[in-house]
Amino acid sequence: MGRVTITIDKREYAIACDDGQEGHIIKLSRVLDEKAKMLSASIGIVNENMMLAMVGLLLADELQDIKNGAAPAGISPDVLKNADAETAKQIDGQTAKIKNLIDSIKPE
Repeated sequence: MGRVTITIDKREYAIACDDGQEGHIIKLSRVLDEKAKMLSASIGIVNENMMLAMVGLLLADELQDIKNGAAPAGISPDVLKNADAETAKQIDGQTAKIKNLIDSIKPE
């Protein structure tokens, strides 16, 4: 079992995780830390439980917006549309390569 110490709004927490997941947990904790710092800067010092609830609400709100098709904060809808189009183009290209490969190995 892995173990990592994360810092959220200047508070440290020892977290147990699956082996090999330490880096992923640290990346996730950075997202939480950013939200907590943003909240602290705007509303001041709050207790740990209140901070957890507020960060959770911010993240839940962002997730709900994404589920409803809204662009995440800081990303324009045009960027997402272009990314979708580029992904579709890449998938089409890979599909064509796979079809060509299948055709090349079919017995005649």
